[in-house]
This record gives sequence, C-alpha cells and structure tokens, in this order.
Amino acid sequence: MATGNTADTAAHVGPTAGEYIVHHLTHLQNVKPTNVVDFSVFNFDSLFFSITLGVLGCWILWLAARKATSGVPGRFQAAVELMVEMVDSQAKGIVHNANSRKLVAPLALTVFVWIFLLNAMDLLPVDLLPAIWHVAGPALGQKDYMRVVPTADLSVTMGMSVAVLLVCIFYNIKIKGAGGWMHELFTAPFGNKVVLYPFNFAMQMIEFVAKTVSHGMRLFGNMYAGELIFLLIALLGGAFTLSATGFGLALLHIVAGTAWAIFHILIITLQAFVFMMLTLVYIGQAHDHH
Repeated sequence: MATGNTADTAAHVGPTAGEYIVHHLTHLQNVKPTNVVDFSVFNFDSLFFSITLGVLGCWILWLAARKATSGVPGRFQAAVELMVEMVDSQAKGIVHNANSRKLVAPLALTVFVWIFLLNAMDLLPVDLLPAIWHVAGPALGQKDYMRVVPTADLSVTMGMSVAVLLVCIFYNIKIKGAGGWMHELFTAPFGNKVVLYPFNFAMQMIEFVAKTVSHGMRLFGNMYAGELIFLLIALLGGAFTLSATGFGLALLHIVAGTAWAIFHILIITLQAFVFMMLTLVYIGQAHDHH
C-alpha cells in the first residue's frame, strides 16, 4: 500500500528544472524530437511564427505608406519615417550604387523590421503561448511542444544568412559579370598568378562560409541565450511556496523578469540592427572590385 501511495505521489510531481527547460527548448516538429540531424524535419512553430510575423511586418509598412501624408505626421508615421531614413542613410553610406539601393534599402528595412518582430516574441511570458497551444491546439501528436522565438532556432537564422549570401552572389555577378567574378575568385587576394589560384579560391570560399556562418550564428546565439535566461527566471516563480523563502523567490522572479525584459528590449533591437548592417556590408562588398 505504501508503494502505491509513493507511485501516485511521484506521478503528480511536476518536471524538474532540467526537464522544464528541455521541454521549452523542444520544437513542434513533423516527427518525434531526436538528436539526429535530419533535413526532412520541419520546425512547424518556427515556420508559423516567422511567416505570420513577416506578413505582419509587411502589413505595418504598407499601412504606414498608405496613411502617409505631406502634412504634419502622426506618431506612427513619424516613427516609420525615422526608421526608413535611418536605414536609407546607412544604405547610402555602404552601398554606393544608386540603382542597387532601390532594392537593397527596402530589403534592409524589411530585414530589420522582420527580425525585430521575431526577437520581440521573447518578451512574451514563456509559458503563455505553449499553454494556449496545449489546450486549444489541434491534436498533432507533438502538441505538447511549442517554441515561439524563431530567431532562437538555428535553422531560421542560418536560412536568413544563406539568403543574404545568395543576394551577395547575385550582385557579384550583376556588377562584375560572371567572368569578372570568376576571375576575382581566382586572383584575389594574393594576386593574378597561376600558382596562387588555388590559394585565392580557397580563401574566397573560406570568406564566404565564415561570413554566412557568423552572420546566422551571432543572431541565434544571442537570442538563444536570452530565451534561456527567461526560462531560468521562470523557474524562480515555479518555486513559489507559502513560506518566507517561497515569497522571496516569487518577488525575485518578478524583479528579475522585469529587469531582464527591459534590458532585452535593447538586445532585440540591437540584434536586428546588427543583422541588417551586416547584410548591407556584405552586399556593399559584393559591389567592390578587388
């Protein structure tokens, strides 16, 4: 009888701190979560929030453009105009080809707004959307899992950085021509000598890979760390009990959560700005002849 009571008690004990964190860091996928790299696996939560917030960002920019007036701007229009001017000035200082800026400047603005919105999902309570999904979501077999910060997903940030790489390759070919770019791949940075061609090409490939990997990893690392800190702070609230220690932990949970959320506003904005600036820098380098 004692054994049965012990089993019943254990069954009602909540997850440990480690289990709680691992659970929140597991994606909603089309297969059971595993540690094996499989390119047929899709993170449905990252896809959903990325697409939804991308559409929302485009709608916000479209709304600002539609409501723009030549008179005294309202707060919303003034904020968007300030952001557009900031991105445009950065694009002019980095990409000197005026024709290219017609595409590059709006691209940089879209990147900034989109990544800011994706990062801002980290400000929501960590258990809010997963709890709603658990109750109201359809039965998909993996409905217990839900991550809401797409930029804390390496596949998303690396996908963005690879997209930037493709844009850079496009401008390399457009500005220099296919032959000119191929010539540059084999003659820079050490010079136009046949014996140096393999070393030049190897250095060019290393540069492209390093830029792409660091571009995606920087954003992922910062947002993953921020998400993890929010989870650790949430554990303080989960340790609440009707005792002096429990109330102290609850108070610390509120204070730490508020302080980190306020500081995190700077982080999510800065990371969106850094990703946008590196995008402009890499595209600007694609216009330069070596």
